[in-house]
Amino acid sequence: MFKTITAEALAELTHQAGRAERRRAHLNVHDSPDAPVQRFFIAMEPDTYIRPHRHPQPNKWEFFLLLEGEIDMLIFDDAGKVQQRTVLSPSHTRMVELPAGIWHTYVCRQPGTLVLEIKEGPFIPTPEEDFAPWAPAENTPAVAEYLTKLRQAQAE
Repeated sequence: MFKTITAEALAELTHQAGRAERRRAHLNVHDSPDAPVQRFFIAMEPDTYIRPHRHPQPNKWEFFLLLEGEIDMLIFDDAGKVQQRTVLSPSHTRMVELPAGIWHTYVCRQPGTLVLEIKEGPFIPTPEEDFAPWAPAENTPAVAEYLTKLRQAQAE
């Protein structure tokens, strides 16, 4: 049996992201959190916040393919300084693959942004020590100011 994802399903995912408290929504293609390869679509809006984090396990690389909209991928050093900023858009870079162990986040630039993420499974929730200590936790008052800072941050 093969799987299909329709344009209508992705449009509904984008609609869900616009209504979600976190301003993003996921649509898994893989069957379970234990799947050896995790494949999912992420729809997001510009006011979503993904706290900078890392995946220290050597097999936890991440592959991002931009389908619609625009995001900026940010890579940080251990102190929280931006080391690299990569624009993903239809007219620039469409794909990035991040190695394991690096601090990263992305900033959504356009409404209706849609990406495909692929990574090795199984799913392991990010433990607190792998969230950047220099970045505010989600749903805290400092997020709005930090997100504004991320939108402007340039590589040093």
